Amino acid sequence: MSDVARHAGVSRTTVSFVLNDKPGAAIPEETRRRILEAIDELGYRPNAGARALAANRSGWFGLITEIVTGPFATEVITGAQSRAWGDRRFLLIAASEGDPAQEAAALDQMLEHRVEGLLYATTWHRAVTLPKAAREVPTVLVNCYDAEGELPCILPDEVSGGYKATRRLLDAGHTRIGFINLDPAIPAAIGRREGYERALREAGITPDPSLVVPGWATADSAYTAACELLDRPAGDRPTALFCGNDRMAMGAYDAIKERGLRIPHDVAVVGFDNQELIAAYLRPKLTTLALPFEAMGTKGIDMLAALAAGQPLDTRQVTIDCPLLERSSV
Repeated sequence: MSDVARHAGVSRTTVSFVLNDKPGAAIPEETRRRILEAIDELGYRPNAGARALAANRSGWFGLITEIVTGPFATEVITGAQSRAWGDRRFLLIAASEGDPAQEAAALDQMLEHRVEGLLYATTWHRAVTLPKAAREVPTVLVNCYDAEGELPCILPDEVSGGYKATRRLLDAGHTRIGFINLDPAIPAAIGRREGYERALREAGITPDPSLVVPGWATADSAYTAACELLDRPAGDRPTALFCGNDRMAMGAYDAIKERGLRIPHDVAVVGFDNQELIAAYLRPKLTTLALPFEAMGTKGIDMLAALAAGQPLDTRQVTIDCPLLERSSV
């Protein structure tokens, strides 16, 4: 800064006023122009760390996530980055790959860089426990929740998603709807089954537990589950399948086609997640529910900005709707 002041023929204080756009500083326009030209000529860059210490504001939010290389990575990052940039903030991103030691190191680095808030995002909906250091700044969880119940979180509306998937099949005239679910113990599976059963009951159909088979999130296991459902006697066989994710829908497609059945004429299929490399390229294209990662990333930044400004949150747990994407499988 001293070099800029000498080059422009002004004091360090005047340079500081221009750099920080200090309100009320009566800097003549000609002086301001000389300072900006000196900055450009000298290639001067302010010390971000020093400015953050002085202002107690860095302009950065942190994002620690295990899903940087996953199919939904760009969505949560896009939502968070776009919203942050709207407030002229930047996003510091660290990939953890689910390694607790790597997560702790990333958190320490972000705190050293004086981030004003932290997003923590996971691949799948579950309880997590973050290091105590995460409480040093406002922290919001995305697609997961705090096992200790202290940190605010944003979650997909699993119940509504399961309800909408089943409602779509009911509206298409199906009354025997098989459900190839995820691992039955995880929150997504519990919520989606609750929505599935609610939609059936509203339609006057008593849920049949024998039509619910775990698919364990893989195409191979879902293929086996679909074979089990489709090999029932003709009058007992489901005419539609709701699959807990798109990979399982892919396995169900194989089982359906091996039996000479047509999609959706003989068996309709709805997936979940909208994993585009699968859903948009199956034949016929898969009707599915989208996990709202971009919307969750956006909402996460909104909540962080409020917390960083000292504002209370309306609710500590926010659920985001999972939209139904119509394609050709119903």
